[in-house]
This record gives sequence, structure tokens and C-alpha cells, in this order.
Amino acid sequence: MPSNSAGSLAAFLKDRRTRLDPASFGFSGRRRTPGLRREEVAQRANISPTWYTWLEQGRGGAPSADVLNRIAKGLLLTEAEREHLFMLGLGRPPEVHYRGVEGVSPRLQRLIDTLDASPAIVRTATWDVVAWNRAAQVVMTDYSTLPEGERNILRFMFLSPHIRARQHDWQNLARFVVGAFRADAARAGAVSEVAQLVDELCGASPEFAALWRANDVLSHGDGTKRLKHPELGDIELEYSGFAVDGRPDLSLTVYNPVDSAVADRIRALALARHSKE
Repeated sequence: MPSNSAGSLAAFLKDRRTRLDPASFGFSGRRRTPGLRREEVAQRANISPTWYTWLEQGRGGAPSADVLNRIAKGLLLTEAEREHLFMLGLGRPPEVHYRGVEGVSPRLQRLIDTLDASPAIVRTATWDVVAWNRAAQVVMTDYSTLPEGERNILRFMFLSPHIRARQHDWQNLARFVVGAFRADAARAGAVSEVAQLVDELCGASPEFAALWRANDVLSHGDGTKRLKHPELGDIELEYSGFAVDGRPDLSLTVYNPVDSAVADRIRALALARHSKE
């Protein structure tokens, strides 16, 4: 009798197999049941038909990560379905592999645009800002005026005197940023992708180099940020970080003004800037 996990894996594989249209893969012939045949899935996954049959029967032992990746490709699984396949087959999610990001979905952009008094940004695991709202433009940085390669939070922190001057207790904030950046890059499988940025910053900023050598790893779910803003004055913002579902390489951070009067000033400044565009 198969174990509960093997039985769940078998049921999941069979369900996804029967949902596929044979004609779309060039398979023809009369069929008694819907979907692909087991040997057709095995062919697409480049594995033994006997081994795949055993998996659908809940026997044969735990499959390897390579086999699961081949089956996921053969069954055209989504990222969420592939992760579920790994949880059933191995009891853990698949290893993450970083992929570059050019932007966010229109739906996510519309969501952050509704936050008229709360700055919101979406950043990659390499801490490049790929989306923002109007409140973020007036409170943080007008990212739209910068080339894509320069919209990086670490570059702002360590290479921009203008951004540095706005921070309260820059030293502690810098330590926190480097530790959180290290954690994000590792979590998203982007360690090799950040190597060039790290080398650049180590060469340009002795302070970054010292913090990077310290090897701190920090979490950054929520907290408080204080800024010296040239138009808004000293302001305090509470921030919360959110994962973007299905995208371990993206995170959303929303900064909410602690004082309602500050929120009103942010809203008015954003509106005034927008009317001049």
C-alpha cells in the first residue's frame, strides 16, 4: 500500500496528466480516457515509462529533483504546481533559480497606485526598484528620472550623498540594508547575480566593504523609517514588506505615514507634482 505522500503524488500526477489535450502535443488515435497516456508523459519527460507508471501507482520510492523537474516540464506545470509537485515528492520546495525582472504586472502597478499617501515600491532580489507609486516618487526618489541600471537601493545608500543626507542614523540603517540584502539574494538564488554589484560597491565604498565582510544576515518584515525631507520636513513612516505570490525574486514594501497630517502633505505634494507633468 502506498504511503500518504506517495498516494498524494500519484493522484496529483494523474489529475494533471488527464487535463492535457493529446492533439496539442501531436499525439493522435482513439482514447478511452481523457488526457495523455502515461507513456506519452514519460516520453515528454525523457524518463522510463515503467518508472513514471510506478509513480502514478504510488510506488517506486522518492523521485529525484531532476525527475520531478522533467515531469513538471512534460506536464506543462505552472510554477505553483511545480512547487506543489516537489512538496509531494520530496517534502520541500524546488531550489530557486534567479531570473531577471523587467517590470511588474499591470494589476500590481494599479494596486500600488491606489496608495496615494503611502509610498510603495517593488524591488528585485538584487534590490533594483522595478515599480513605484507617486507617493514614493515625492518621498523617496523619482525613479522615473533615472536609467534602469541606476535604480538600485544599495547604490543610493552608499554612493549618493543626497540620499545619505536624508537618513536618520545612516550607519545603523546601512548595516540593516546590507544584512537584509544578503538574505534576499540568498533566498532568491541570486548570489551569483549580485556578485558584480557587490564588487562595484566594495571598490567604491569602504563602508559597504566593511559591512559586507561582517556577513550579517537580517530579516526586514516591518519597522519604522525616519527621513529628513527637503519639503515635508522630518517625517516618520511605518513600513511592511510583502512577498509577491509566486515570485520569490520580488518583494513589495509599503511605507505608511505615522502622522495623518504628514499623509495629507504627501498626498498634496504628489498631486502638485503630477499636475506639473
